[in-house]
Amino acid sequence: MRKVLYPGTFDPVTNGHIDIIQRACDLFDKVVVTVAINPTKTPLFSVKERIKFIADSVQDFPKVSVDSFDGLVVDHAKNIGAIGIIRGLRAMSDFEYEFQMALMNRKLAKKINTVFLMPHEKYTYLNSSIIRNLASFNSDVSDFVPPIVQEALKIKFRK
Repeated sequence: MRKVLYPGTFDPVTNGHIDIIQRACDLFDKVVVTVAINPTKTPLFSVKERIKFIADSVQDFPKVSVDSFDGLVVDHAKNIGAIGIIRGLRAMSDFEYEFQMALMNRKLAKKINTVFLMPHEKYTYLNSSIIRNLASFNSDVSDFVPPIVQEALKIKFRK
């Protein structure tokens, strides 16, 4: 079985993330979407909430499971038996950081490959920070996030 890991903070998950998950499903037998616990970030949503948002959003994707981890991505990939790590690239600005991480991960785990996937062009400008900012001003984010996330953002930023 060709299993890959798609790690991220997903705070919150966007339609761009869902698009990457679908693309990964087209290429691999199993996709493990993993919510990273990053001690340098202060997330808007808890790990449990983010897992629920993703699981709800991919419930029709039989190849997908959702979990979380704390530590190095390559260690988690090894622990679950993944052959690769999926990373989304939206623009050239993503490339340098992602390239550095891919090379470091290769150094740490030679058998785990990083696979870069681009989302549909309508999602290339999306990121979770922009979504949180829009939602904080009560903007309509329905075109950018799954319905469960849209509702959670409305509740979180209700004034």
